[in-house]
Amino acid sequence: MAALNTMEKKLAEYKCDTNEALSLKLVRFPEDVDDDGTTFHPEYSHQLFGDDEVAFGYKGLQIQLFYTAGNLSTLFKVKYSLKVTDTFDCVEPDDIEGKIRGIIPAGFTSNTDDFVSLLEKEANFKPFGTLLHTYTVHNEEAGELTYQIHKADITCPGFQEYHERLQTFLMWFIETASFIDSDDDRWDFFLVFEKYNKDGETLYATVGYMTVYNYYVYPDKTRPRVSQMLILPPFQGEGHGAQLLEAVHRFYCGLPKVQDITAEDPSENYVKLRDFVLSKLCQSLPAFAVDKLPLGFSDEMVKEAQDKLKINKKHTRRVYEILRLRVTDMSDEEQAKEYRLEVKRRLFGPYRKNQRELAKMKKCLRPEELVSHMGQMDTRTQHEELEKSYQIIVEDYRRIIERLASQA
Repeated sequence: MAALNTMEKKLAEYKCDTNEALSLKLVRFPEDVDDDGTTFHPEYSHQLFGDDEVAFGYKGLQIQLFYTAGNLSTLFKVKYSLKVTDTFDCVEPDDIEGKIRGIIPAGFTSNTDDFVSLLEKEANFKPFGTLLHTYTVHNEEAGELTYQIHKADITCPGFQEYHERLQTFLMWFIETASFIDSDDDRWDFFLVFEKYNKDGETLYATVGYMTVYNYYVYPDKTRPRVSQMLILPPFQGEGHGAQLLEAVHRFYCGLPKVQDITAEDPSENYVKLRDFVLSKLCQSLPAFAVDKLPLGFSDEMVKEAQDKLKINKKHTRRVYEILRLRVTDMSDEEQAKEYRLEVKRRLFGPYRKNQRELAKMKKCLRPEELVSHMGQMDTRTQHEELEKSYQIIVEDYRRIIERLASQA
């Protein structure tokens, strides 16, 4: 038994956290390759390395996935100080190279000098597709930086190969990521690039992107659905996500055949971003005028948001609640109560549905089965959960209102 424990301890020394072991870079200059300040790491690696996000069989494991900033030409290297088979003949190490090769397209290099030489070709890289929007962001060190948002599709020369490299980032930063069938011509791609200068030339760096699938809606409409959205970590927190989502909304608003714009399985962060962008767009519509918000959620709001901004009723309702909170004096007891009840009436919908289901259950379930379901739908618990949900939502809404005010 002691020998077994000793063996387990020895083997444990050969386990590595893959989120720490994997280093990612977006390289603009040769000196970036050895600069730890340009390195970032995955948030997730479970899709390749299991739920524990651990690679077995190596000491001092380093996985390098470096990309040129624009074209995303790739350097892939695996380094380690010791490998388990050097000591234990009966234990197989994880096939690190095989796992990574499974997601990165062919054409990468494993030679650092060759990778650095590819930087010279970055001057030839130009953004794909049609320019939709240009904006600037102030940077403390660099001053005003210029960004562009382009719309591309699979017919753009060289885009498919570029997209295969770009989508590899999804595996590290979106928990449930999967690659799309980009051959389908119903996909639209929206790309964000930063313009920067290098030796007197204007170059472009990849910042992030969004994929949108155009679903058919009978009889002659389409419903664009956001599938994936990622701003790369070096650019996060600078407002690029909001710029991208707003540009995409404005693009589809200009297409008469678009019914509305939705999202596939949106994350909590995406919902908050969408709330901000849609509130920003709706706040200037007549239906959302300051004097109309206290009168309640109206058909006029639904129609105007749908006709002018392709926003569906569910999303319009959230926008109404945000903008209504902005004009509500929450220190006034009557106004605060009126607002609270207004939001809770919407939140109570699922609980009301549960009560209807319970009434049906009473007719068909045995007593012991009914008791278990009634326990799940306890009235007091419902009220507690309702209040908790309300407080969380109001806190989220307040942050959106603060962000709207900062951009006024």
